[in-house]
Amino acid sequence: MAEIPGKNLLSADVEIKGSIKFQNELTIDGKVEGEIHSTGTLTVGENAEIRGEIKTKSATVLGKVYGNITVDERCELKARAVLHGDLKASRLVIEEGATFVGRSEVNPVKGAARPEAVRPAVAAR
Repeated sequence: MAEIPGKNLLSADVEIKGSIKFQNELTIDGKVEGEIHSTGTLTVGENAEIRGEIKTKSATVLGKVYGNITVDERCELKARAVLHGDLKASRLVIEEGATFVGRSEVNPVKGAARPEAVRPAVAAR
């Protein structure tokens, strides 16, 4: 497998107890018990189980997270994702089939273009 600068992987056979800090991209497919802080992008792999707080720029969850997630930009919960905790993000995508038990707070970045609500046209009478 060719190495891509800035991309890191913790494989399924890795277990970590403690804090993780990174800057670019990290994919976790193993077990982590502790905090994860980053200015980068986190991918929680299908086999991953995270128990602790996550604070990153953006996150994609395919596995299990037991703890709160705070992201500056976009958070995606894929179809098989499990999240037991609160979630704060600027943008949130939850695919059908994902399990989310907790509260969400979605606050679009101020000054960013806001999508307009699309309403069906009302027929004139």
